[in-house]
Amino acid sequence: MASAGGTCCRCCWGTVALGLLVLLLLGAARAALALTEQYPALSLLKQELHRQPRQGQAGGCPQTPDWGEQYAVECDSPLLRFHESDCELRGSSSCESLLSLNTEQILSQAKSLAEQKRFPFATDNDNTNEDLAIAYVLIGSGLYDEAIRHFSTMLQEDPELVSAIYGRGIAYGKKGLHDINNAELALYELSRVISLEPDRPEVFEQRAEILSPLGRISEALADLTKAIQLQPSARLYRHRGTLYFISEDYATAHEDFQRSLELNKNQPIAMLYKGLTFFHRGLLKEAIESFKEALKQKADFIDAYKSLGQAYRELGNFDAATENFQKALLLNQNHVQTLQLRGMMLYHHGSLDEALKNFKRCLQLEPYNEVCQYMKGLSHVAMGQFYEGIKAQTKVMLNDPLPGQKASPEYLKVKYLREYSRYLHAHLDTPLTEYNVDTDLPGNFKDHWAKNLPFLIEDYEEQPGLQPHIKDVLFQNFESYKPEVQELVCVADRLGSLMQYETPGFLPNKRIHRAMGLAALEVMQAVQRTWANSKVRMNGKTRLMQWRDMFDIAVKWRSANNPKGLLEVREALENVHKVEDLLPIMKQFNSKTRDGFTVNTKVPSLKDQGKEYDGFTITITGDKVGNILFSVETQTTEERTQLYHAEIDALYKDLTAKGKVLILSAELGEADAVCNLILSLVYYFYNLMPLSRGSSVIAYSVIMGALMASGKEVAGKIPKGKLVDFEAMTAPGSEAFSKIARSWMNLQSISPSYKSLPSVSESFPTLRTMIEVLNADSSRCLKKTIVAV
Repeated sequence: MASAGGTCCRCCWGTVALGLLVLLLLGAARAALALTEQYPALSLLKQELHRQPRQGQAGGCPQTPDWGEQYAVECDSPLLRFHESDCELRGSSSCESLLSLNTEQILSQAKSLAEQKRFPFATDNDNTNEDLAIAYVLIGSGLYDEAIRHFSTMLQEDPELVSAIYGRGIAYGKKGLHDINNAELALYELSRVISLEPDRPEVFEQRAEILSPLGRISEALADLTKAIQLQPSARLYRHRGTLYFISEDYATAHEDFQRSLELNKNQPIAMLYKGLTFFHRGLLKEAIESFKEALKQKADFIDAYKSLGQAYRELGNFDAATENFQKALLLNQNHVQTLQLRGMMLYHHGSLDEALKNFKRCLQLEPYNEVCQYMKGLSHVAMGQFYEGIKAQTKVMLNDPLPGQKASPEYLKVKYLREYSRYLHAHLDTPLTEYNVDTDLPGNFKDHWAKNLPFLIEDYEEQPGLQPHIKDVLFQNFESYKPEVQELVCVADRLGSLMQYETPGFLPNKRIHRAMGLAALEVMQAVQRTWANSKVRMNGKTRLMQWRDMFDIAVKWRSANNPKGLLEVREALENVHKVEDLLPIMKQFNSKTRDGFTVNTKVPSLKDQGKEYDGFTITITGDKVGNILFSVETQTTEERTQLYHAEIDALYKDLTAKGKVLILSAELGEADAVCNLILSLVYYFYNLMPLSRGSSVIAYSVIMGALMASGKEVAGKIPKGKLVDFEAMTAPGSEAFSKIARSWMNLQSISPSYKSLPSVSESFPTLRTMIEVLNADSSRCLKKTIVAV
């Protein structure tokens, strides 16, 4: 996806630029989740810190510190320091509220607290302690104004009574930090306590709890650091680690969670967050081990199951991800975030019906959940259910952000999606050869959409609303297709599966498999016609096919769902397992720049020997909190694009000439020459494009289709851990890339049965027919394969 500066970031490891709105109130804490357009699992990295408001606690158990912590293993909050033996995990009987509004009971509770001095800064005077205890019991009963008045009366008699100053600060904080006056008064009182009692860690901790929801994170961190210096504890390290986590300083957060666990290993929440610090840095296997350890400590830990599911989803392990999401939902069938994450996983797996069930359930529980609403609309449109899809999209559009509030990614994208959905609906039954979305929609439409910019396109004319005479796409039974069309689809499913990357982050998607398999077959048929001097119908015109047309065929189906030095870099990258491993490599191959370390690649020309084109740029930089950022960027200037186009034009001309000779000759040398030309052409395409997962599979489907036109079929799978686009980008030239690719392709003579397959473009001539075949259940194909074996 191109950036505003004209470059495209192919991958960014270490820190993911996802928005996190933190609202940590003393009585409730929750964070808003922001996702990328593809909703990579790195979305979990900004997981909610709380979905459910806390129930107020009083008397026998202090409220747990508000750090996004859901499972208190140390009931020793600085708010009310009771004996730890009185508190267990939240939810136990000893942590239930002991108070009511009955005056006699309040006085009784206060007397008990005073006798045991179970409140902060107790004095040596029994009468004073009883008065102080009454005010603390009032706080525990939720009577904050009464507690403030009680403390104020005592301070009139003794202005430096530390316990009263502290208690009044707590009461102001408990009234609610949404009122800035309460927050400022709470901070003022706690600062007074610190000036009188500078060696009490609990006061620094309490002040940090007030500072953090106000966004004053650096001050909160300073207070926690001071508290740790005074009296280190597992809880303090855990709390500071959580603030570093919120600040996206994952390496430092990890250190604090590790220290906390060394002091008290039985902390499932700290273990969970330790896992999330691994997750943020792309260390998925380490994250999984931490999540599993958290589950050993707490078997019914919903967030650990959810996080484990998301980590497996990022690894591309669909079955393991499904199992752990299911375990989370067995513990709480109404766990909204698990429903949301599972729904997105199912969507990207191609299981749209199942994805919709999750999004609908999510919206029953949270009607204003923008992510679920957006994904519900997206799922409906992908299945051809435009009326329901646009209805869901409109609901997202109506959810305007509040003044001063940042708009969500879904809100920014949904206007583009609705316009695109209307366009597709209007063209459902128009032959695909007669229109072109790239020319029908303004050029900056897709550019603005990709960059998540507000919908402000000059002189844009809205697409017409849904037209009643154009009906939604209906379900098509697979058996209703003619036998030869069924065979075509089954072949496509098998070919598409060969394009799957076996590497972390790439989830198998059966709809994409079918779509790109059909794309490869259509490319094969179109190239064969071209080599036989036939013309093609494209964008309303009949003409000879150009190289762009091959890629346009694949795009159509995808939319419906220094050479020596570079070689050394490539070899070094084979041993990279995490982002930190890249730093010494970058130091070895390039000097330090102001912004970090960079390596610029060059792509040698075949057309003009000795000439080189700009390739891509690998950059490693550090952010303000010390995370290492790794990016691969492609410059998309007009001059660079024209140079690559000229190179590909020359290769396509040579390919067409040799292809025409090939169909009249059976010589092995001709076939090898054609194969090398195909791979060389796509090599330049890979290096030209600002690649995404979509454009990568588009290019590979063109390779497979063109090779089949030459009589060769790809029978081998892409090796585990290999990315074809990155192989092309790091190869020292087209010949080297061809050699690498052929090493796993296991090219074989094409099956004679392919000649009898029906025309893909004639079998599915409209968008409606394309969506129908992508929706159809072809489990029968699997059964036929098993029987054949």
